[in-house]
Formats: sequence, structure tokens, C-alpha cells
Amino acid sequence: MTDPRNTKKLGTQEQTILGMIRKNPLLEQQEIADIMGLARSTVAGHIAQLTRQGYILGRGYVMPSPQFVVCVGGADLDRKYQVQGKFRYGTSNPADGHFSPGGVARNVVENLALLNTATGFVSIMGDDETGRRILEQLADHNVDVSQVIVTSEQKTAEYVAVLDSGGELLAGIADMGIYDLFVPACLDRIWSYLCAATWVFAECNLPAATLASLINRKKSTRFKLAIDAVSTPKVTRLPADLSGVDLIFMNCDEASVFLGLDRGGNQVGGVDLAMALRARGADAAIVTMGKDGIAVATDQDTLIYPSIKTDVVDTTGAGDALIAGTLYGVLNGNDILKAARTGMLLATLTAECLDSVYKELSGQFLDQNRYRLTDQTTE
Repeated sequence: MTDPRNTKKLGTQEQTILGMIRKNPLLEQQEIADIMGLARSTVAGHIAQLTRQGYILGRGYVMPSPQFVVCVGGADLDRKYQVQGKFRYGTSNPADGHFSPGGVARNVVENLALLNTATGFVSIMGDDETGRRILEQLADHNVDVSQVIVTSEQKTAEYVAVLDSGGELLAGIADMGIYDLFVPACLDRIWSYLCAATWVFAECNLPAATLASLINRKKSTRFKLAIDAVSTPKVTRLPADLSGVDLIFMNCDEASVFLGLDRGGNQVGGVDLAMALRARGADAAIVTMGKDGIAVATDQDTLIYPSIKTDVVDTTGAGDALIAGTLYGVLNGNDILKAARTGMLLATLTAECLDSVYKELSGQFLDQNRYRLTDQTTE
């Protein structure tokens, strides 16, 4: 597979050294120096620079995967309760309970791993049984969890979703205080790891200062950055200037809060919101509109994709699947306009199951269901 990362910005000597290491990762610095007629200190300096920029990963010259996605953000225990019949406020409601690993970034990375994408996951979790089980489950899917921070200061996050009988969210309750510990200094610890990625996905469970630092520092790197708003309260953690964000995901309410718009009577449409997010600096924007589909705005075009007909079981995780499917499409050579349709398909499949991630997912299964994508787009 060809590595899509751009090496044209490297100097001639760095490109030569990188080529030699790719052919033989076990070369010693002195061997490289002798072959190139350079001082060993000069070679060491070039290798240090290649490491900082993510072309190689630390000692032993471990090479990054040609397509590598790192997801940074939430991992929690999802508790879902689906009400039997009509929900009644102020009293006890019979419900069916279901527990599973969750969290926006965790769901995205598991979807990508099931689609056979090389992935890494970065989060902060409690030193408890819940956290250990979540990490073990991701590792079983070949997700690299080596950069996850484990702390005894707080317990692993939890999310409770109350769903109506049709699977739509009535209320969500989030115990996410642990993520406040993921301060900007945590980025220093993982920066070379992020720089080795093709795409980095982050979400607004991270503190505002950490998101701002990530967006600002990203401007001097090669990886692409995608961000999800998560919720209307958390979208305010994003900086007003989205320059440096390659792809932003929001729903209409989140986008309206971020942009400071009044959506009384649904007067502001998804297309206008997506275009406004681009005007704030994002290179591309995807705005979800519930049953009305999604609006996608890029420098090429702005389109609406209507929803795919589906029998909804549980919408929890569908938005995360949209993100994963879109990134998967981009990694497979599609532009964002086309990749977003793959995201819609994966979101639909996820909404048709009780789990936050469709457990039988694979690239082949996704391809087998592409017939559900109709050629309906509106400008």
C-alpha cells in the first residue's frame, strides 16, 4: 500500500534516510552515516526530526501504517433503558436494560477496527474493572490502546440513555468528569503518536483548552483532523475559529449553538449551517438533520443526502457510525462528498441494532448493503 503522507517537504537527506530505514528498519545510525558519508550526529539529528514529524515511531525505527487513524476522546460504560410503551414523567416506567462499552471516540475506533483499519485509541480511564474491560475489548479488535492514560483520581465514565419504545433518545445522562483531567499537557505525551496518523479524530468530551491546543498545534503537522461536537453543551468547548479542522461533524442544534443562531421554527437549514461552519474555518462540514438526512459542505460542492429507509431499534451510536463510515470512505480514496454516503449507510445499519456498534460489521458486509443507497441528492 502506498503511504499517502507527503514527504516532499522533507530535505533530500531526510528523504534518503527514510527510504533506507523503510528498506531495512534494523540499520544502525553509524551504518547510515557510513553509507551516506555523513557524521553520525547529523544522521541522529535527521532521525530525531523524522520521529517528531511522525514518519518513524521511536526507537527501532518502527514505521507507521500507511493508513492509520487515531481516535482521541471518550470511552465509557453505556447503560441503555428502552421504555415499554409510552413514557410517563414523574413515575416509574417499565423498561428493558442493556449494557455495553460506549463513548464517541471509542465507538468510532471500534467501527474502524471492524472495517480492518489500522487504529489507535487515546483516552483517560479509571483504574477500575470497567476501564480494564473496555481496553481489553478494544485490544481484542486489534486497536492500539498503549497511549491510554489510566488514573486512580476518578472512575471510568458512564453514560445512561433512556429511549422511547421506538428507539429514539428521551434523555441522556453523562458522568464524564474524568475527562477534565485530559489537560493540554497530555498532548505532549502523545504528540509523536498523533503525528504518525493519517487522520486524527477528536471529540468534545475533551476540555476546551485541550481542543484549542490540538487544533492550533495540528496546523504544523501532516495529519488530517476531524472533530465531533458530541452535544449542545459541549460544542461550546470548540474555539470560534475552526481553522485547522479538516472535517467537522455537528447536528443542527449543535451547529446553531456554536454559531450563535436562533433556530426558532427550524428557520436555519442544514445546508446553511454547514456552509457557515466552513466560513468559520473548517475545510469541510457534515451537519446531521435527523430524519431529513445530512448536509455536506466542501470546497467542491454542498449537498443534501436524504435519510436511508430504516427500521430503527436504537439510535445510540448512529452518529458515531456516520463518522467512522465517512473516515473509512476517505481512507479508501473517496472525497468527503462520496465518503459521507458510506457514513450514512453505516449509521443506518447501527440504528437497526441494539448495540452502539454493529458487531457483525466488516468491509464485505458494508459492500453487500450498498444497494440501500439510492441516488438521491439535492443541492
